[in-house]
Amino acid sequence: MLPWLLLLICALPCEPAGISDVSLKTRPPGGWVMEGDKLVLICSVDRVTGNITYFWYRGALGFQLETKTQPSLTAEFEISDMKQSDADQYYCAANDGHDPIPSELVSIHVRVPVSRPVLTFGDSGTQAVLGDLVELHCKALRGSPPIFYQFYHESIILGNSSAPSGGGASFNFSLTAEHSGNFSCEASNGQGAQRSEVVALNLTGRQSEDPVRSPPQTVLQGSTYPKPPDSRQPEPLYENVNVVSGNEVYSLVYHTPQVLEPAAAQHVRTHGVSESFQVSSGLYSKPRINIAHMDYEDAM
Repeated sequence: MLPWLLLLICALPCEPAGISDVSLKTRPPGGWVMEGDKLVLICSVDRVTGNITYFWYRGALGFQLETKTQPSLTAEFEISDMKQSDADQYYCAANDGHDPIPSELVSIHVRVPVSRPVLTFGDSGTQAVLGDLVELHCKALRGSPPIFYQFYHESIILGNSSAPSGGGASFNFSLTAEHSGNFSCEASNGQGAQRSEVVALNLTGRQSEDPVRSPPQTVLQGSTYPKPPDSRQPEPLYENVNVVSGNEVYSLVYHTPQVLEPAAAQHVRTHGVSESFQVSSGLYSKPRINIAHMDYEDAM
């Protein structure tokens, strides 16, 4: 090559090539950040040719958050207090005077610690009967899934359950006399644990389902003789008995012992038996029948 041609080439201004690679990284790394903590978005380029203008965007549609111009390979944008609503996709772009070059999208996840859970007793409430199936329901109103729950009777763990997608969880058990006392539950999601307030369960005994039965009543058997319509009148004191002896038929009247009410006894003493018992003469008008008054024992 001729010397003059070589001098001519070297005298011409040579423009360096522009940036070709832009990337976005996060601090803390991996795109996971706790609610309330700080997130730093770090935008980087592969080379510097002077001042670089950096841009940060949120969402795939590109809502612009910040712009900085500086002659460096990296630039940072900080979100000081991350909220659950800040979870989204982010990217950055860099421009060295040519067309801006964007980075890839990076997903940011905001971890929310569980709030203090609330413990409730299914449909039975805090009143339950021994032998019932009781449902304990524990729910943390806030918290990133998955959430792990533990259920306690006093300080003893009854069981556990989980909510892979968030929300609450339940635990069922059969109620015994040993379950009298206080219940609570605990929620955790790897960002700390929270314990519910203590809830007391009141136990009652199971009442019999059979209807209340009245005790059996003893029926006292009275006299086989019919009572007169008027209960104030004494029952008959005499009864007819036919005795056959040979060809003779006797009609006997014998006395039946019984206890009389005071008024009835007074009536007998005052008026005598003949007034309280009268026999129709036509009743004994059959032939060959003799009427005699005698004791029943003598006749037999």
